[in-house]
Amino acid sequence: MNLLRVVQSANLVWLLSEVLLVVLARSNRRGLMPRDRGSRTILWLLIGAGIATGSLIQPVSAAAPWLLGISLMLIVVGLAIRWVAIITLGRFFTTSVAIHGDHRLVRAGLFRLVRHPSYTGLLLLFVGMALSFGNWLSFVAIVLPFLAALRYRIQVEESSLVEVLGQDYIEYRRTTKCLLPGIW
Repeated sequence: MNLLRVVQSANLVWLLSEVLLVVLARSNRRGLMPRDRGSRTILWLLIGAGIATGSLIQPVSAAAPWLLGISLMLIVVGLAIRWVAIITLGRFFTTSVAIHGDHRLVRAGLFRLVRHPSYTGLLLLFVGMALSFGNWLSFVAIVLPFLAALRYRIQVEESSLVEVLGQDYIEYRRTTKCLLPGIW
């Protein structure tokens, strides 16, 4: 199997894992207070539009092997970070912004380093995916819409967490970066 096929397979694993998350999250809806404000829909629409636009600009097969290697590494590391964060959150994880009646702040594992490690994983994954196209226009077409949607999603999520968790979350936000340890 060539490197391009491995990258494509890694992207497929990500997509299937997201479908699995939606299915699993449906069984975890009891006692949730929905607060999504359309952020999940916006995220998926912009992801789809970005990938479609990036694909129209440049087919994936154009990337150099060394770039595909970097791409694969970012996709795999991003996927691993996302799943570790989801597993750490346990029943508090949802695919749409929603708060459990007994919601509490999780500061264990990757959450000691950043407030949204599952989104950090997605960011790495999308940078890797975008690099696999081997074209800067495709990179921009994929990453910028994702970042815009992610920024909105984080704003929605953080305002809900401040509302529900109050001063605990405000202090956590003051002492912990959003996505990249020590940077952002």
